[in-house]
Amino acid sequence: MTSAVADIQANKQAAPLIVHVVRQFLPNKGGLEDVVANLCRQLIARSYRVRVVTCNSLFSDPTRELPANETIDGIEIVRIPWSGSSRYPLAPQVFRHIADADLVHVHAVDFFFDALTWGKLMHGRPMVATTHGGFFHTPKYAAIKKIWFNTATRLSALGYNSVICCSQSDATLFSKIAKSRVRLIENGADVGKFANCAALEARRRIVTIGRFSVNKRLDRMLDAMKVLAARHADWHLDIIGAVSDLDKPTLEKEIAARSLEQNVSLHVSIDDCSIRNIIARASLFASASEYEGFGLVAIEAMSAGLLPVLNTNEAYKAMAETHPALMLSDFSDPEAAADSLTAAFERLQADDLTLRQELLRDARAYAWDEVAQRYMDVYSETLAPKGKSPQLLRQRGQAA
Repeated sequence: MTSAVADIQANKQAAPLIVHVVRQFLPNKGGLEDVVANLCRQLIARSYRVRVVTCNSLFSDPTRELPANETIDGIEIVRIPWSGSSRYPLAPQVFRHIADADLVHVHAVDFFFDALTWGKLMHGRPMVATTHGGFFHTPKYAAIKKIWFNTATRLSALGYNSVICCSQSDATLFSKIAKSRVRLIENGADVGKFANCAALEARRRIVTIGRFSVNKRLDRMLDAMKVLAARHADWHLDIIGAVSDLDKPTLEKEIAARSLEQNVSLHVSIDDCSIRNIIARASLFASASEYEGFGLVAIEAMSAGLLPVLNTNEAYKAMAETHPALMLSDFSDPEAAADSLTAAFERLQADDLTLRQELLRDARAYAWDEVAQRYMDVYSETLAPKGKSPQLLRQRGQAA
């Protein structure tokens, strides 16, 4: 072995190992998965070692078991068996795969968030968590969720050096139970993926992107489309996403029930190149979602030059305060939502691309290289008490 090769291997061994624990990961697609994957890619580029521990099947296809070990985009992935609910998957084998971690980063508030705290006396690893909206994705069981949050989640949060919130609404909520350990790091977005690809001229064509889940309220999106199609026949909606608690046949029935077959296209689990081609024919992005942890897809839409029209949930309201170009509407009222979408189209018709440039500029603030550095600063502060220099870790991140 040459000294150069030995030095490389020694440096790899010296690099901190960050183990990310998340209930779903690649090849599944969704906001949570995208955030973890992009963060891992940034860490690898900055000489960190990373591992992702996740469940061994997709919740949308639980009978198909995925490989126990796999590497995707240079990311080491370990998949473990699970049982129970997709919202709270029980997967105790997680403890086998964190023993060599310098730091464990838990994503979302679920079994892993609780179990790794309860088992901390056994594994002893420093930990941080990112909330990703907690578990308040729908108003269902709201009273029980509130009790759980103020008891079990409050106790579990004690095990984390930092509780990282990806939206101001999350930070407001979790500061009640984690106080000074709350850190606000808004999610990064892959702003290069669909960069500036939307149609340059105003078109009555809308894109909505996200999991096919009940809280996304695609039914309300379709209700608004029914109003728009009655007003002007060339309105079109492209629904892009992956199966979740709604499947393709169910959505096709919803479309047919409103006689929207000519005005709505459904795209299931398509690749980024195909999504880009669809966006290239559109001018607007819309989301009728009742709840978002952050609203990552709206940022990606802005980076494409699409003008977002968003339901007035807490995350979107906070986003609109920062980015006044965004438009909010009440999608529980189809007529009002249709009016907002029409107004958005008319704004683009009258625009000289100044609005588009504002959207592109605002989206660039969420570039992953900037966001990843904020995460690395948290890692440095967390690892410093273990004898690792925060300055050394920051230099390692900047050197790559």
